[in-house]
Amino acid sequence: MDGYPAGCLDHNAPFIVVSGLSAQQQQPEPQSGVGLEDGRLLLRSSLPLLDDRLSAFLVKYFAQVDAHGMSWTTVSRQEPYRFRIKTVDRSFSLPPRRAQVPQSEESIPSAPLHSPFSPLSPASALYPDGLMDSKWIRKHQDMVPAIYACFYTLEDDVQLKADINDLKSTLAKSGYKVRVVIILLGDATGGSVQERLESIRKGTALDPKSIFYISKKSSAVEIKRTLDGILTALYSTAVEYYRDLGRHARKKRSRGIAPQPTVPPTTGTSRILSLPDWNFRYDFKAAVFAEFRQEMDAASRSFEQAYEILLGQDVLDTIPSWSPRWNEARLLADVISIRCVRIQLWMGHTSLAVRRWQSHRDRISDVVDRRGRGTNNYGWQAWEARWATVMAQLMERVSIPGLTPASMTLFLQPDKVVLGERLKPWELLHHTGYWYRLAARHLDARRALARTIPDDVRHAPVDSPSSPSSSSSSPPPPSKSASKAYAYDTYLCPVPYREYPLNGQGVNHAQLIIDCLLAARSQFQARDQHRLAAEVALECAREMASLAAWDDMLALLQPLYDAAAFRSDGWVHATEELCWLLRQAAVETGHADLVVAVDWELMNRKFSRRHRWHYDLIKSLDGIKTSSKPIVSLSDDASPAFVSASFVFLTKESKAGEKCAAQLALYSAAMPGSVPITFSSLRVELTGSLKPVVIEHAASGKDADAPINTLLLDEEFAEAAADETPSQLRGRCDLTLKPGQRRVLEAAIPLRAAGLAEATSLTFYLNNDSFDLDYTVKFRETDDAVGWYTGPGAGRNVRPDGRYLRVQPRPPKIRIDVPDGARQFYTDEGLKLLVEISNDEDEAASVKLAVNLMGSLGPLFRVVIDGQERNGEDGDRGATSTTGIPLGTIDSGASRSVMIHIDPAEAPTTHELQLRVSYHLESDTATPIVQEQTAQLSVVTPFEANYDLVSRLQADPWPSPFDADGVLEAAQRETATSDTKARGLAQRWCLECRYASFAVEDLLVLGLDVTMAPLVGGARCRVSKRPQVANGGIVAAPKTMYKADADLEVQKLSLDDRQAVTLAPQLVMRWQRSDAGADGPVNTTTLPVGQYTVLGTEPRVLASVLHETRRTWPGLMWLDITIENPSSHFLTFGLSMEPSDEFALSGAKQTTLHLLPLSRRTTRYRLLPLVRGVYVRPGLVVRDKYFQKVLRVMPTEGMKTDKEGLLVWVPPAVTEAKATDSDSGKLQEGK
Repeated sequence: MDGYPAGCLDHNAPFIVVSGLSAQQQQPEPQSGVGLEDGRLLLRSSLPLLDDRLSAFLVKYFAQVDAHGMSWTTVSRQEPYRFRIKTVDRSFSLPPRRAQVPQSEESIPSAPLHSPFSPLSPASALYPDGLMDSKWIRKHQDMVPAIYACFYTLEDDVQLKADINDLKSTLAKSGYKVRVVIILLGDATGGSVQERLESIRKGTALDPKSIFYISKKSSAVEIKRTLDGILTALYSTAVEYYRDLGRHARKKRSRGIAPQPTVPPTTGTSRILSLPDWNFRYDFKAAVFAEFRQEMDAASRSFEQAYEILLGQDVLDTIPSWSPRWNEARLLADVISIRCVRIQLWMGHTSLAVRRWQSHRDRISDVVDRRGRGTNNYGWQAWEARWATVMAQLMERVSIPGLTPASMTLFLQPDKVVLGERLKPWELLHHTGYWYRLAARHLDARRALARTIPDDVRHAPVDSPSSPSSSSSSPPPPSKSASKAYAYDTYLCPVPYREYPLNGQGVNHAQLIIDCLLAARSQFQARDQHRLAAEVALECAREMASLAAWDDMLALLQPLYDAAAFRSDGWVHATEELCWLLRQAAVETGHADLVVAVDWELMNRKFSRRHRWHYDLIKSLDGIKTSSKPIVSLSDDASPAFVSASFVFLTKESKAGEKCAAQLALYSAAMPGSVPITFSSLRVELTGSLKPVVIEHAASGKDADAPINTLLLDEEFAEAAADETPSQLRGRCDLTLKPGQRRVLEAAIPLRAAGLAEATSLTFYLNNDSFDLDYTVKFRETDDAVGWYTGPGAGRNVRPDGRYLRVQPRPPKIRIDVPDGARQFYTDEGLKLLVEISNDEDEAASVKLAVNLMGSLGPLFRVVIDGQERNGEDGDRGATSTTGIPLGTIDSGASRSVMIHIDPAEAPTTHELQLRVSYHLESDTATPIVQEQTAQLSVVTPFEANYDLVSRLQADPWPSPFDADGVLEAAQRETATSDTKARGLAQRWCLECRYASFAVEDLLVLGLDVTMAPLVGGARCRVSKRPQVANGGIVAAPKTMYKADADLEVQKLSLDDRQAVTLAPQLVMRWQRSDAGADGPVNTTTLPVGQYTVLGTEPRVLASVLHETRRTWPGLMWLDITIENPSSHFLTFGLSMEPSDEFALSGAKQTTLHLLPLSRRTTRYRLLPLVRGVYVRPGLVVRDKYFQKVLRVMPTEGMKTDKEGLLVWVPPAVTEAKATDSDSGKLQEGK
């Protein structure tokens, strides 16, 4: 849209002039037209400007608002305002309202004066028959504002009133209805400001909506918010101003009278505007004013009405096509159409916008064919290209949301307005790439038509042979070349001698095409339209070649060449053109490697043969200077070449140690008549158990044309290789290929290792004095199946998997025996495994051993061979291993022993022992043979146990907190002797352990012990009674339960400590296998018992029993009930004993015990059982009288409890032989 006059296509928004800002930020004045210098009105003020800091802030703010007003984006309903703002100092000039009569004209007293922008004024460029130009639009957009806003500092009210009144008087004299708005800035606040503002408003007769106040003390955010509110309030005022102008234009149209000019025309055609011409002007003005008001529906209707009048028979048909007014009318039609299309895009009617664009193109084409110079010339194609570019630029500046590159949308769906119609594809709005490419096609047609211009028309007028001499006094007749030049349409484009001059530089058509194609390509690429982007890039490269823009051409084509899109889609002609264009750019820019790569591809016979081209790769770099020898690496993925290859094995399977025949077939599809190519070497990559095969060139005249060439392969070994297998195979053969020749290379490949072998790729090496090239061909699953060649014909026994070979391992004859592999192993026990390696081969073998031990706990081990140890190394995933332990040479029938020591495991686990013996026979050192053996070593827990912690009565008395003398003496002794003896409460417990062996064999338990920390939670802990084991140990049979008890005593260090203590004892068992012997290793297994809480603050009731052993009272039992109060509260307990039929009772049936803090009391009952050898149940109930809670009675020795309560064991009757003497009788504690 650069070819259209400035301002004619701008987005019209209400125009505001802001006065009172710093002069250095003032925007430049628009250029004045002819006739505007005289009669200008200057708006001036003598009051000072705002301070620089505030002025700079306001200028920046208004610049942002103005930039948004110039934007072509859609005006949404949520947008409060949109303005064009111009900042000035204290002066601004307005154009004259009426033009002056030219001095050359005779004075006519009654002559009416008109606007200097009107075609009725002689000073106007439109006088006398012009329709409309951009100056009128610029008048309302840049010269005459809707609002004149003045910023003042609130200081002197009198001077301020006078200045405002002068400003309003000057505007009244100008005839313009510009609204005056006053914005005051001050430091005062409160009611005084309101009074001053009201005084200023009344003194200047301002509207209440035209005066505003801003406090200077406000922050930048608050000032910006206030200015937003002011502009929002002024927007309705500005809209009303333009509504009045539009109403005035419609009123003048309704008169139906064509106004008369100030001075009648006397020169030229003496034609003035008719009534339809004036109706067009009025409709055009009404449309522009509607756009100022952002009323797009009204603007569209007025524009369409003006457009129909313009292209009707009363306006355009009356203008001669040779007149400049013809092109002005076409320009107005373009401007109206562009504005109509833009309005449709703003309103979201994309399909209507495309229809409007096409409609204007069709109507202008009809008009130019009927009354113009026709459409078969470069001028029409130039306009077509411009019109397509206008559509693309409109879409870019309007920013249509649905067609952004991020949306990946190619075109928009039809609008709701046209949903019922059947639209054609080109009536949908496509993205801008479509329009730019359309413009490029029209530019290409423009160039083609421009090149058909005759030479006599391409001469400039001064250079034309028929041009008149400068000394001639009479006007020359029109020349023949001038009449021919008149036949060309020059609307918005140069004349023929400037479009395509005979001498000199004319229009750069190629660059114009390149610009459009690059813009289109960027849009296609952004939407993943890669084929269209590649096609456009190829077109662009042709134009770049005509401009010799080799670097840009190379940067454009090389990505296409590397992407190989044309090749994969089978576009041979496009690929060929791409290669030749790229080669030309590479030659000019000195990219020798790219030249070689392109020549390599162009050797293929599928391309057309170029006349007088050498088709010799050796001559590719002739005439190209290179600083170093190029090295080119290619592959069939990106650059499919004229050579192809296939690889096949003779059989599907074979065995290690044997040889397998294989064939490599080479075929050349080079251009017929091209120079034969001789490769330096070939390299076949084989994966799996086979090594690469390298074939070098060796000239041989006798078998150059033989269909099958047999070669011998030699094995090569690396010097520093750890194994003894070959690193590669090497052979020699004639590697010359003629166009259309197939060469088959056959060889026997020795097989050394087992596994699946596959031929993956073949690399051709071409080395000469000019360059080094390597080309890799990959063998794929999709390749054609090949057979085995036996002669010149096709291959036989075609197999699709011919490039695969299954190499079976050579059967190993070395045995690996682990005698103890099936043995049961236990935790905390070191594992010893004896490994026997026996050689059953017919000859001696060199043997290496690899041990890999896997387990969840990451076991460590060591290997002992002939007294030498080797430790395993940590690996991944909890594995340790050793590799390559040499065992030396083992003769046939001999064996070697290896001892493996594995560290004890702390928890049950499973070890996987992997033994790998790799060896080779002395007669065949290149063929490795492998024997593997795996053993699962299960490690389980030898013992499992369960535990009970039962109460016992502490025999020692509790310390009393009320014994002051005793506490003082204990403290003094502790201070004097540094004694740390426990002085707090004490409790005694019995840990009952029941353990069993889960081994598959008998284990010998040599010792039992219970351990725990000596000091836990401020309490001293000790084991007063340990489990006893008989001399010689206990033989623990599998799945047999054994019992062991241990007494634990816990006492607080301080009597003031009330915290509970958590015990964590452990059962330690010392054991060994029963067959280990006296000197065998002793293993120690520690079993965690768990955690138990003792010495709490809750009261505890203990029951203990004593048996009378004297003959006077046989069977009498003493039942003691002990209540402990470890808390710091005074507690009261009630005891009740119910009578029973099983025993006689002596004691208080109901009693009450009062316990002081940190104390315990005991009450005794005498029981005479009436039964023997059974448990009796005393009906004892202990109740806390405060909480009414029944306490559980804890049994001690000789007792137990169940759900119903306490049970006391009554031993069987004692015979006289077993009775004790009455004199020595004692109370025996219950067991």
